[in-house]
Amino acid sequence: MVDKNQATKTISVEKYGIKNAKVKYQLSSEELHNETLQKGQGKEAASGALAVNTGEFTGRSPKDRFIVKDDVTREKVWWGNINIPFPPDMFDRLYDKVVDYLSEKEIYVRDSYACADKEYKLNIRVINETPWSNMFAHNMFLRPTAEELVSFDPEWLIVNAPGFTADPEVDGTRQHNFAILNFTRKIALIGGTGYTGEIKKGIFSALNFILPVEKNTMPMHCSANVGDDGETAIFFGLSGTGKTTLSADPDRKLIGDDEHGWTEDNKIFNFEGGCYAKVINLTEEQEPDIYNAIKPGALLENVVMDENGEVDFADTSITQNTRVSYPIYHIKNIQVPSIGYNPKNIFFLTADAFGVLPPISKLTPGQAAYHFISGYTAKVAGTEEGINEPTPNFSACFGAPFMPLHPTEYAEMLSKKMKDSGVNVWLINTGWTGGPYGVGSRMKLKYTRAMIAAALEGKLKDVEFEKHPIFNLMMPKSCPNVPSEILNPKETWKNKKAYDIQAKELANSFKENFTKFESYANEEILSGAPASA
Repeated sequence: MVDKNQATKTISVEKYGIKNAKVKYQLSSEELHNETLQKGQGKEAASGALAVNTGEFTGRSPKDRFIVKDDVTREKVWWGNINIPFPPDMFDRLYDKVVDYLSEKEIYVRDSYACADKEYKLNIRVINETPWSNMFAHNMFLRPTAEELVSFDPEWLIVNAPGFTADPEVDGTRQHNFAILNFTRKIALIGGTGYTGEIKKGIFSALNFILPVEKNTMPMHCSANVGDDGETAIFFGLSGTGKTTLSADPDRKLIGDDEHGWTEDNKIFNFEGGCYAKVINLTEEQEPDIYNAIKPGALLENVVMDENGEVDFADTSITQNTRVSYPIYHIKNIQVPSIGYNPKNIFFLTADAFGVLPPISKLTPGQAAYHFISGYTAKVAGTEEGINEPTPNFSACFGAPFMPLHPTEYAEMLSKKMKDSGVNVWLINTGWTGGPYGVGSRMKLKYTRAMIAAALEGKLKDVEFEKHPIFNLMMPKSCPNVPSEILNPKETWKNKKAYDIQAKELANSFKENFTKFESYANEEILSGAPASA
């Protein structure tokens, strides 16, 4: 933590092109909380947390995410609908417009860093238009000590101006909002959106390029925790699949909830200094760690509160993508520093909206690579612009929107690491059982936790398994503290014929999605595909 005297220090931002701004540097979360209230930009919840509304955008906007195409990126980035090229000259002009917009204003500047392992440390300077966006940066990035700030030299710059709107015809954007990475200038430029997730995902995307290309280290969109035995568990999954919830285990120390690196010497390190958790339908009983982390210093986004500041976590009238960010030290049981060793179990989390996939299944190496490249889940309403109901979605490496390189490059790194470390790989369906969305019900969290605990404790080694007839997944026939009748998804459906039809349709979706990767995949990976329908 930075001492209180540090908050009175200021710095110049003239070299970034921002003229005559009133700079508020390295304010504490308490000061940023109070500034937000004074400006009428947020309210205080009964828990003491700050609550804000992010405005027009309550989730990421993937179609408005760009990477500058230049000598650094031209031959390395996997260009297309995910990594959309942006001309360097247009970036320069747009950047100049944004910093001109921030000139003369009161702005908030924070120095922080990413990557808990000092060998990979990335120093970041964040410039925010609003105090609550700067509070998000305080929560989510790692916090330098007062001593470290004395000689702090930022390598990357984030310029975040929610109030600036682009002119697509002039500025080359798709619409008025944008998030652009420039690897030559080392700038993440964000405008037209108040959704804070763009801030952290910008740096995550940058590290997904830097670490494999420069450090031979695998970046992962995953959470991680470590047990008393020193063995690390890794949880891959997209938003809404349970990464944050399932990694916050009171019996295991949390390393981090979203973004990690896996080094050549088998270390797992957190990129971040905080957690960004979904809070839809949050209860203290089901998710006590997250619930109790919502206190002074936490930032709630797009939740609905009554006149007493009590949050209705079931109210999705603003968005289903309600969120809270908090510094990792709000969780009691954490690993300090945020580094783990000896990974032994990997869990691929999916929220299958069709109720087809088993709640837990063990994967062969080929299946692990196939499902990693596929990255199947259902997009949850509100997580992204334009998503109003659950939609089947394939996101390569469980994080395609943040992966600048071709997915097979990450898959090859993971495949090698899985073999070298001898990890077990499990597919966990946290989605629907007993039928698809609208018919069946969401898998109970207590059962998912019990299945993961059984895998971690080796209690599934000697149980009998059966093979799924379409996906060829090995499903345990029994699991401690889990009703056996839910382990085979077909048995939970009243209409077994309807299940078969739905399963074949989903299998065909997997195969259709994978056609774009087939020419890059070896026989082992191809063997992980579902059976022909």
